[in-house]
Amino acid sequence: MRKPLIDNFMSSLTISLIQTNLLWENKRANLDMLSKKIEGIIEKTEVIILPEMFSTGFSMKPELLAENMEGETLQWMKKISAEKKVILTGSIIIKENNEFFNRMVWMMPNGKYGIYDKRHLFAYGNEQLHYNAGSKRVIASVKGWKINLQVCYDLRFPVWARQSPILHKKESIIDLEYDLLIYVANWPERRIRAWKTLLQARAIENQCYVIGVNRVGHDGNGIYHNGDSMIIDALGEIIYQKTDEEDIYTYKLEKNNLAELREKFPFWKDADSFTINNL
Repeated sequence: MRKPLIDNFMSSLTISLIQTNLLWENKRANLDMLSKKIEGIIEKTEVIILPEMFSTGFSMKPELLAENMEGETLQWMKKISAEKKVILTGSIIIKENNEFFNRMVWMMPNGKYGIYDKRHLFAYGNEQLHYNAGSKRVIASVKGWKINLQVCYDLRFPVWARQSPILHKKESIIDLEYDLLIYVANWPERRIRAWKTLLQARAIENQCYVIGVNRVGHDGNGIYHNGDSMIIDALGEIIYQKTDEEDIYTYKLEKNNLAELREKFPFWKDADSFTINNL
């Protein structure tokens, strides 16, 4: 008989969101600023989430700002992650094989890392003229949590985030692909209603926690960002939201709550099956 996967021991996961202004195309200043903010987190935390392009702002000048995977920002991430003993994540501008990527890095304290290249490039802002799109979803794991990593504009495309039930034939149990969906962003205030609405929609339709970390302040193009970073539970209820100001917020996610909800409301069993083709 098939049954949902419910562990005997459900772990918690403590995460910290950093909603901050970013200094336009000033890598050194942003890294110094973020170092101070991270050092100031006194609560015990396991994952720290930074915005999209946290070292530069959402710049269309990768030729001037990109670095490789041995560059200054990756070394900074390794140092902070090791010293703080946390996973550190956010996206940066990377050059690889003479191509540029808006790349989300999942940096672990041991110096190992995973990467996710933004799939959906923001054509309204000409991002596709400067960067290459990613082709693979990336689901990280920590303490038994499975975490889907996505970047900003990806939020508007629900198929890219859609859960698919997984049958573990040996145990005859059904699992879901992930438990937490993270979006890092530079999402402007003028379209913030879509940001807030879609974050809640992704949580409800995928029966998972969703975290969105956005920036605040004006960028170098005069575009204002009001933040509205959020933590949302699997019913779409807002646990945390901050608007129009810098903030650092730490919260403990409970796996047991998620498992109980999925067992009580097994909507995922009725989902359509589908396959996503790579680019």
